[in-house]
Amino acid sequence: MSKERIILGIDPGTNIMGYGVIRIMGKKMEMIQMGIVHMEKLDGHSLKLKRIFERTLELVDEYKPDEVSLEAPFFGKNVQSMLKLGRAQGVAMAAALYRDVPIFEYTPKKIKKSVTGNGNASKLQVASMLQSLFNIKKMPKHLDATDGLAAAVCHYFQRDNTTGGKSYSNWSSFLKDNPDKIA
Repeated sequence: MSKERIILGIDPGTNIMGYGVIRIMGKKMEMIQMGIVHMEKLDGHSLKLKRIFERTLELVDEYKPDEVSLEAPFFGKNVQSMLKLGRAQGVAMAAALYRDVPIFEYTPKKIKKSVTGNGNASKLQVASMLQSLFNIKKMPKHLDATDGLAAAVCHYFQRDNTTGGKSYSNWSSFLKDNPDKIA
């Protein structure tokens, strides 16, 4: 009998942080929760970082994840934005590490490719794939929630070797060989 595994995925942000929690039992993946943390109304970057740390600790304490997967900041045109995102990610990482939970990070392209098969997929395409995968009835208002969920799913796909290294050219082939991956 396989041991249950819980993965917390986080999409760090300084205005909205998305998160998703999945449970792995054997080869079956189930969504437990997804949501966002609003920080737009907080004054100052330091208060936002404090909120990210506190909320990440609360999520870790509530769901007791075995691993935390985070979306790594990407280099854009605005260096200041990248620095702020890096700090947000670092604070979330520190909170998980404070509770001795191993952390893993993936680039946005890696997460998108893992979930949709296309590293250049839009947020909406990622959300649609997750909606189908987990049979989500109503999509969240903010797609940051599905981005957090996607980070968790990406980690599961990266760490799971049930395909035995087999390569797939599309999702239908993969799902045909792995019907147990559908919730």
